[in-house]
Amino acid sequence: MNFAERTIELAKENVRNGGRPFACVIVQNGEIVVESPNLVAQTHDPTAHAEILAVRAACMKLQTEHLTECEIYVLASPCPMCLGSLYYCSPKKVIYLTTREEYAEYYTDDRKYFELQTFYDEYTKPVEQRRLPMVKEHRQDALEVYALWKELNKQ
Repeated sequence: MNFAERTIELAKENVRNGGRPFACVIVQNGEIVVESPNLVAQTHDPTAHAEILAVRAACMKLQTEHLTECEIYVLASPCPMCLGSLYYCSPKKVIYLTTREEYAEYYTDDRKYFELQTFYDEYTKPVEQRRLPMVKEHRQDALEVYALWKELNKQ
């Protein structure tokens, strides 16, 4: 099976069904583990990106948070949220089929604080200069959660 072609077909099916033009196929040992289209439009869930849904499903199916033996096919270069999840699950390889520069004439996904062409710059700014208002409320008792985790997970 050609996994890139399956990724494209899954994204096309999603568009035909009212969804957004994104899809993800996760493969292990030459077999599809899971696949998912982007379901943001259908679910009204801004985190329902194809990669997020597929990584979640694959980790649950394989009973691990590490997809080190998997290859992940995505229609487009991942957004920052999806890129973070891909780094976190550590696949063998991510294969993307288009870039945002290539599809820009057909599709844009701008939000109040988020535009793909400028978003990565936000990470390098000090917190107080970012577009998204963020305020740190220092709570010493919040650290107790981490101390409890450390105690319960001694090795």
